Parts: sequence; structure tokens; C-alpha cells
Amino acid sequence: MKILVLIGNVPDTTTKIKFNADKTAFDAAGVQWIINPWDELALTRAMELKEAPGSSIESITVANVGRQETEATLRKALAIGADKAIRVDADAQDAFYVANQLAQIAGGFDLIFAGVEASDYNGAAVGGMLAELLGIQSVSAVSSLLVEGNSIKITREIEGGSQTVGVVTPVVAIVQKGIAKEPRIPAMRGIMMARSKPLEVVNPVATETRVSFVSFDLPPAKAN
Repeated sequence: MKILVLIGNVPDTTTKIKFNADKTAFDAAGVQWIINPWDELALTRAMELKEAPGSSIESITVANVGRQETEATLRKALAIGADKAIRVDADAQDAFYVANQLAQIAGGFDLIFAGVEASDYNGAAVGGMLAELLGIQSVSAVSSLLVEGNSIKITREIEGGSQTVGVVTPVVAIVQKGIAKEPRIPAMRGIMMARSKPLEVVNPVATETRVSFVSFDLPPAKAN
């Protein structure tokens, strides 16, 4: 079984957010970039599945859509334990654009992990769109996932409780907090090994965007 984990490159959650003068774009100057927290938990769970006794997991690949500056985030994912990284060389635009770019490299994987949303735009759409583009099933709000041979046992949160379902591969699992207890921290050995692990860069495909950003505003300041 081969696993693909989608990796978002997002600002550190402690970053002070700024916009340009006319509030039409995010000001990235001085921003520290990290793995999207939900994706980091998904990668941690993928590693746990691979390391389990009798595991059928052959490899874990991580992928994102972004320019060269996002490779530091992918290298961190490799340091955590992923075997290979793929970067689609394009600016991450709207969810439809990103899902289409990822669809060109996501075929052939049995299990695809997608975080429920990204901590920057909170769109919560890429995972479901990717499954639709690939023509495979998806399960949302996943809080627990076990691999049992060629099938997967998933627990998902629903209103008033939880639901356990069995699915066959391939499948996109759209995960939320609870999929892993704590994100895995790269060890020094993992950081050194990550330097020699493959990071493939692929060209983007022609794809339309369906959302444009008109302007941004910060939330009102909290009262003292």
C-alpha cells in the first residue's frame, strides 16, 4: 500500500498577519513557514501505520503545490519520515486550481491523507475536490484510521457522536485533530537523511481558477 500525504505550506500560527497597502494581498515579508497543522498530524498517523508490526505500507510520499521556497517545508516532512516529496511548481491559487495540480500526481496511491483545512485560508475544499477529480471515494471528519489488509477502518465525527465505516482503497481521508495525538518532531538523524531523499519537481497543468480575492481585512481589535 502506498500513501500520499498532502502538505500545506502555511504561516506559523504565531505570525503577525499583515497585508499590502491596498489590502489586496498577504505580505509574506519576515514570515516563518510551517507544515499545515492538520497535515502534520496526518503525516504522523501515516508514519505510525507504516511502523506498526506487520504493516503493509510500502512508502509514504508528501506533495504540495508551491514555488521553490516551499521546499523547506517538504524537507521537514521528509525529516519526519516520509520517503519522497513531490512539488508542483506553481503558486497555490484557489482550491480548484490546487486540487487539479495535485490530481496529476495523485494517481496510483492507495490512501491519500488531506488535512480538513489549511490554517491560512480555511477553505476546507481541496481534499473533496481531489477525490472527485480522481473519481475515487472520500471520507471527511476522520479522527481515527486503521489499515486492515486492503481495507481501511475509519472513525469519523458526526453530530452527537461518532461513526465507524469500512472502505476499500483507493480513498481520500480528510482528517481532523484526533487522527494523531501529537505531531512528530524530526530527529537529528531524520534531518540528515532528508537531505538525500528524492524531491521531485513537476510542471503545472493548465487549469482555470474559480475564486479571486478582492480584499483582506484584519478582525477588529479585542477590547482590553
